[in-house]
Amino acid sequence: MVAKLAKTCTVRISPRQLNFILADKVASGGVSMWCELEQENFFSEFQMEGVSAENNEIYLELTSENLSRALKTAQNARALKIKLTNKHFPCLTVSIELLSVSSSSRVVTHDIPIKVIPRKLWKDLQEPVVPDSDVSIYLPVLKTVKSVVERMKNISNHLIVEANLNGDLNLKIESELVCVTTHFKDLGNPPSDASHGRDPEQMAEVHVDIRKLLQFLAGQQSTPTKAVCRIVGDKVLHLDVLHEDVSLQYFIPALS
Repeated sequence: MVAKLAKTCTVRISPRQLNFILADKVASGGVSMWCELEQENFFSEFQMEGVSAENNEIYLELTSENLSRALKTAQNARALKIKLTNKHFPCLTVSIELLSVSSSSRVVTHDIPIKVIPRKLWKDLQEPVVPDSDVSIYLPVLKTVKSVVERMKNISNHLIVEANLNGDLNLKIESELVCVTTHFKDLGNPPSDASHGRDPEQMAEVHVDIRKLLQFLAGQQSTPTKAVCRIVGDKVLHLDVLHEDVSLQYFIPALS
């Protein structure tokens, strides 16, 4: 999923979590991402030592596809070990113990080049502070949304996302020749928005690059447990998705 969303990403390792981060500045038109995995849900053993007791974290930069490709070979593995090593250059070494036909095991090792990020740059890689949204709404089945958005992309690169507190979501494109709107009804709104003080019928809207939304939708490899769309003013489309033990926040800036 991360490899489809970001060519290179930052991996943050802390005692409790593993994070995949894309920190393009939303203000400059880039998307940003914060993906969170609780280590206890994934690893039977987990040992890490950060810079110091107060800054017990490690930040690395790597090519997402390299890690994805290495882990794909571990689908039928007996055991998987990931560790930081230095083999003439810093690496994330992925050791995979596979069962062979003769019941003996063999180990396949992948050395993924990484760049260790110095502490002075950590401040730009923190969890995003999410402003209050005007409207939050549950998303329909993402495959359906993807199918709709793919068709719209043939007409325009500019998508208008509208939603209200009555569970209505509209995806709209406008060109000189045509205006197309897809309506989704009765989707429901997260409870946190119940006492917003906003007219439930009033639409909030944000204009985004349709290709950036399509990239997010293409990255969703399975049906999420929860998917919420939040419209923050007319500035940001915030997509909040939960896949079992993996939570993903994705921010698409509004078109200026």
